[in-house]
Amino acid sequence: MRSANYLFCFLEIFGSEGGIQSYVRDILKAYLSISKTTNYPSKAEVLLLRDSPDCDNHYESEYLRFFYLKTGNPWLGRLKFAAILLSFLLQKRPQRVFCGHIKLAPLIQSFCHPLGIPYTILTYGKEVWELLASRERAAMQQADSIWTISKYTRDRTCATNNLNPAKFQIIPCTVDGEIFDIAPKSEDLLTQYNLHDAQILLTVSRLRSSDFYKGIDVTIQALPHIAKNFPNVKYLVVGRGDDRPRLAQLAADLGVAERVVFAGFVATENLAAYYQLADAFVMPSQEGFGIVYLEALACGLPVLAGNADGSADPLQDGKLGWRVPHRNSEAVALACIEILQGNDPRCDRDFLREQTLAAFSSQSLCRLLLGIFQLSAPD
Repeated sequence: MRSANYLFCFLEIFGSEGGIQSYVRDILKAYLSISKTTNYPSKAEVLLLRDSPDCDNHYESEYLRFFYLKTGNPWLGRLKFAAILLSFLLQKRPQRVFCGHIKLAPLIQSFCHPLGIPYTILTYGKEVWELLASRERAAMQQADSIWTISKYTRDRTCATNNLNPAKFQIIPCTVDGEIFDIAPKSEDLLTQYNLHDAQILLTVSRLRSSDFYKGIDVTIQALPHIAKNFPNVKYLVVGRGDDRPRLAQLAADLGVAERVVFAGFVATENLAAYYQLADAFVMPSQEGFGIVYLEALACGLPVLAGNADGSADPLQDGKLGWRVPHRNSEAVALACIEILQGNDPRCDRDFLREQTLAAFSSQSLCRLLLGIFQLSAPD
C-alpha cells in the first residue's frame, strides 16, 4: 500500500471558537497521531480560507502543511483560495480532497469532478439540515463520501435533500479524558462566584443572539420552579456573546437575577474545573452533536439536552442523560429537579465517565479514521 496524497480545505479552524472548530481540530489531531504511529496516511496539505499565519496552530508538522489565505477583502480571499486550490489539483493530483464546509462544496465539486478527483464533504449540523441551494445539493450528490457528526444530522440531511444515506460515514466528536475528569469542586471558584452551599446548574456555550436555540433562556425560565424544590440553586453560564444583556434582563424580569452567574469566556484549558464545580450540565438545545455534553459526561456530570437533535449520540439515546423538548421550560425544570435529587442511575458519575470514554475517546477516533483511510488508499 503506497502513501496517499490528501488535501484538506476549511473555512476557519483557529480564528474563532465553536463546536465545528473543535471537531476539526480533533480530526487533525487524530490524523497526526495515526501518521506518526503508522506512517499512514502520511503527508497532507491544508487550505484555510479565513485563518491568518499569526493564529495559534499546534498542528503544523511534517505531516500537515498549512496555507493561510485570509485577506482584508473577502472576495479577494475567495479568488486566492480558488486559484491555489486549482493549482494544487492540477499539479499534485491529490488522492482525495476533504471539503470542510458545505459553503466550499460547489467550488470543490466544480474543480474535482472534471478532473476525476474524489472528494469528501464534512458536515456538522444546522448548515445542512434544511433544503440546500441547488449547487450545494449537487455537490453533496456527486461527493464520493460524506462525513457527518451524528446519526441525526445524517438522517435529517438525507431526508431534506434527497441524499443517499449509504454515502455517509459517522465521524463523532471526541473528548480528552485526561483533561476532563472527575475531581472535587474548586474552593477558589466557589468563592469567586459565591457558590458555596449552592446546587449548581451549568451551561457552557456561546451567547450569540443567533444561537438562542442553545436554551439558556429556557433554563432561566425554569429556575423559579426549580428553586421551589432547591432554594439554593444557582445557574452558572460560561461563555460570551451579544445575547448576554437579553439573558440578564430575562433573569431580572423573572426575579432570579441573583441565581444566574455569568462567568464570561473561559479558556479550554480551564474549562474542566467549571464542569467539576457543577451538579448538573443543562443545555436544552438543538445541536449537530454537542461536544460540551461529552466534556460534562467525562467529568461525571449528569446532563440535560434536547430531544430532537444530535445530542442523542453523546447521551447514547438517553442512557447517559435526560432529553427533553428543547423550548419547554417546564420539562427542563422537572428534569433538573430529578437530576438534583440524585436518585436516578444517570447520576452515577463513574458510570457516566466510563461509558463516555468507551465510545468517544481520541483513540477510538484514530482507529475509525485509520480504517477509512486504508479502505480508500491507492494500491
